[in-house]
Amino acid sequence: MIEQRDLLIEIGTEELPPKALKKLSDAFTSGILEGLNKAELNHASVKAYATPRRLALLVHNLDTFQSDRAVEKRGPALQAAFDGDGNPTKATEGFARSCDITVNQLEKLETDKGAWLVYRSLQQGQPTAELIPTIVQESLNKLPIPKRMRWGNLEAEFVRPVHWLVLLFGDDVIDAEILTVKSGRDTCGHRFHHPDPIYLGEPAAYAPILETSGHVIADFADRREAIRAQVMEVAEKNSGVAVIDEELLDEVTGLVEWPLAVVGSFEPRFLEVPPECLISAMKGHQKYFHMIDATGSLMPNFITVSNIESRRPEYVREGNERVIRPRLTDADFFWTQDKKLRLEDHLERLKTVLFQSKLGSVYDKSLRVSALAEHIARLIGGDSSSAARAALLAKCDLMTNMVFEFTELQGIMGRYYAIHDGEEAEVAAALDEQYMPRFAGDELPAGKVGQALAIAEKLDTLVGIFGIGQLPSGDKDPFALRRAALGALRIIIEKGLGIDLKATLEHAAETHIGLFDNPLVINQVFDFMMTRLKAYYADSGVAPDTFEAVLALQPTQPLDFDARIRAVTAFRQLPEAGSLAAANKRIGNILKKAEQAIPDSVDPAHFTEAAEQALATKIEALSAVVTPLFAARDYAAALKALAALRPEVDAFFDAVMVMADDPVVRTNRLALLRRLSDLFLKVADLGQLQS
Repeated sequence: MIEQRDLLIEIGTEELPPKALKKLSDAFTSGILEGLNKAELNHASVKAYATPRRLALLVHNLDTFQSDRAVEKRGPALQAAFDGDGNPTKATEGFARSCDITVNQLEKLETDKGAWLVYRSLQQGQPTAELIPTIVQESLNKLPIPKRMRWGNLEAEFVRPVHWLVLLFGDDVIDAEILTVKSGRDTCGHRFHHPDPIYLGEPAAYAPILETSGHVIADFADRREAIRAQVMEVAEKNSGVAVIDEELLDEVTGLVEWPLAVVGSFEPRFLEVPPECLISAMKGHQKYFHMIDATGSLMPNFITVSNIESRRPEYVREGNERVIRPRLTDADFFWTQDKKLRLEDHLERLKTVLFQSKLGSVYDKSLRVSALAEHIARLIGGDSSSAARAALLAKCDLMTNMVFEFTELQGIMGRYYAIHDGEEAEVAAALDEQYMPRFAGDELPAGKVGQALAIAEKLDTLVGIFGIGQLPSGDKDPFALRRAALGALRIIIEKGLGIDLKATLEHAAETHIGLFDNPLVINQVFDFMMTRLKAYYADSGVAPDTFEAVLALQPTQPLDFDARIRAVTAFRQLPEAGSLAAANKRIGNILKKAEQAIPDSVDPAHFTEAAEQALATKIEALSAVVTPLFAARDYAAALKALAALRPEVDAFFDAVMVMADDPVVRTNRLALLRRLSDLFLKVADLGQLQS
């Protein structure tokens, strides 16, 4: 039985990028596991560790040796291995030489597919300690590091300079040099609390000794939850509630090894500034958590997470208060200065801001979006004049001091300034809603004006950028066209807007006249949006063939498309679904191969079989039932009603030869099948469904 030991790998560095720490740790762990699996080394559980100064991995019960492996190397086919006199061919001799044996030592392999010469051998397993350095190096090479750096006069490249390396396998150190650093068994504790090396007797002692002696919580998840608990506790002690942004929590976790939450405060007068501005200053610049009171209002406090357990915590608090005050003073100044001008006063200045060289300035885009938003608002029952007004003001906040400093506040500040200017409430709200949804799962515009503006903004960008041929490719999508396409579709579908997408794209293209000459742009954008719609439904658990069945009919209204998707999804749960889907596929193939013209009507006088008469009777009866359902777009009810056709359809194909010798009978039967097919095709091409 192969002996097993624990393995500890630690790469000690200068402070790693906090936002990338978790991603680097996951990638490093994945790379090590991939290497161990490739080497066929068995192991038990694996534990990853990550702090600002280290990436580490503890592998429990790892084999100390690879198992011996039987290797079979296939050579020439037996019929080509020897000539007519029974002498080995050059191919056979070459194969034997490559295996470092003679031809006589080769064996024969016979299977159902043929016979070959083979060389069989037993490959002896290597010691794990000899394999680990290469596995570690390969994992480091694969890390998602956009730009590697060098330090000193060394040739090594990594995300940050490397200072120590631990490769501890059981009680033994694996001798290696990685990134110009020799391996050992000493780790390092907290930069200030325990700067001296810490001796590691065994891998399992790693995390406990770092925490008890080194003032380092090595486990990223444990440290993250410790920070969360401290922040919540500090807020509660100060009669508030901490607002914990998960991304900020991850970033702060990547900044500290020994967290200690400290509460600070600022002058209440700053609360006259919109809270989003203060929060952006606290989160973006200082990585603080903000606090709210029982009413949800921002409190004049913040919580910072220190990386040191100070003997004078009041100094830490005072230092952070001194740092945040100038940031908040700037926000207060910007707010005061920006209010001296109305939003519309910035409109002319948008002529100096380029949107895209071939598509003009942001001012030009605003005029296009205004016309399109007015049109869309009219379609969805919104106030068209308000939508046009909102579109003209939509980008004006880009010229304000506040948005110049805090770019993430675009739209949000537009809403505040519009309210200050006395604009209509729906217009002001739309200035914020134009960017919705900002990310996956984000909320959607609530008002009709905001919905019209958000859709118009996105479709204008899609048509314009596609029109000049700058389609997204791979990971490159500088104009966020994928997000724009999905965002527009989500608004239309989830807000129940009866918009014809192709017609609206045509309207958008009309506002671009003279900017590009691309007659295919509408179809290109429509097809692109359909690919995003497919991903949208896939994320919702809709089967790909359900989507393709609906797409085959090319519905141009996303809301109608959604109703069909839901109907087909429900239909597939019926016991008749499989048989009817197969029948539709069969009918489709028959009709495609038909060489004669198929009449629009069915003549009962030409029926010769009871099964075709029964099918025709059932089709006509159900047609009267489903026609009003189709008109009401109640596709689910229509398909459920059509499922009753299964017995007659099955009986028809069991008893009737469609391609009869008599051309009149044959044509009449084809007309009957097309009549049947047309009923289902009012919803989807069920022949696309897989069993």
